[in-house]
Amino acid sequence: MDNSTILLLMHETAGVGWRTIERIVSVCPDLQEAVTFRQNEWIRLGISPDKAATIEQSLSRTDWMEKLENYHQAGIGFITALDNSYPERLKEAAEPPWVLYYKGNIALIGRPCIGMVGTRNPTVYGRKTAESLAAELSEKGACVVSGVARGIDAYAHYGALQAKGGTIGVLGCGIDQVYPAENRELYRNIEESGLLLSEYAPGIRPLPGLFPLRNRIIAGLSLGIVVVEAAERSGSLITATQALDASRDIFAVPGPITSPKSSGTLQLIKNGAKLVTCAEDILEEYRHCISFGPIAHSNEKSSQSILSEDERKLLGLLSSEPLTVDQLLVLSQFNFGHLHSVLLSLLLKKRIEQLPGSSYIMK
Repeated sequence: MDNSTILLLMHETAGVGWRTIERIVSVCPDLQEAVTFRQNEWIRLGISPDKAATIEQSLSRTDWMEKLENYHQAGIGFITALDNSYPERLKEAAEPPWVLYYKGNIALIGRPCIGMVGTRNPTVYGRKTAESLAAELSEKGACVVSGVARGIDAYAHYGALQAKGGTIGVLGCGIDQVYPAENRELYRNIEESGLLLSEYAPGIRPLPGLFPLRNRIIAGLSLGIVVVEAAERSGSLITATQALDASRDIFAVPGPITSPKSSGTLQLIKNGAKLVTCAEDILEEYRHCISFGPIAHSNEKSSQSILSEDERKLLGLLSSEPLTVDQLLVLSQFNFGHLHSVLLSLLLKKRIEQLPGSSYIMK
């Protein structure tokens, strides 16, 4: 059992929160040592006896490979804060999630991202603006991040799916839950052509308190946040505040001064947010540090050329003929958790391609 899997089991242990895991990781960076801990050793870390017993029981479970296989069969992957593939920008967020579950193209998490948020009840102007602006950003190579909610979020995702930059949907519930139900088709479209993310384990139902928390992930993944339409007390302004806390740029689309749904965006502009009328207003802020293109960064090859020994081994097994995960398990002799981690790394380095049916080929 590798460190990422141990962290996953801790994350899914009832009663174990972000700060408890932080305490454990800070004292014991190699979590494989933690597997050997007994209750008194957990207690010495300042963890209560009941919680210590729960953690010990969770880490001693023997069905962890079955759990990983079930996730795989459901098309669910995960990355953890201990993985090299974990986004550096997200580490700057308040309490960055220890685990991110995903469905779709995980390579998008490494692209330059722009967040887009707004009211759940937009005007026609807001809907058209969100969709066209997201499409323009995506055409320039930016990945648009939003929350898969009704309203501006949905139109931003639909716009971004029209071009090559792609889109990331951050959920406020388990990765296997569709909320709201009216976005079921959008959920499928993002899963097939974009990336769905959640810090919540599969099966977690959407609850009101979870949605503000997911906003910090939208802000953390993004270079900047665009607010399209928002009232004075809109939840979108929470995302903007969290973006500021993470030192992100704030952009706002102006609207009619008579529209209550533009009062929040107009206030943001008054307070210093950059007024946006087209994608170039956003992208020009990042030309000095990143090159937006239709598919790849100019510096990707150099950063992707370094392969670990296990990555080279797996790459040597692959060719233009697809191999399934089961075949790779036999050929590589890796355990399932480690194989998943190596495949994920090669996908992010664009050395392999995932095909339908969870098979892989060399690029």
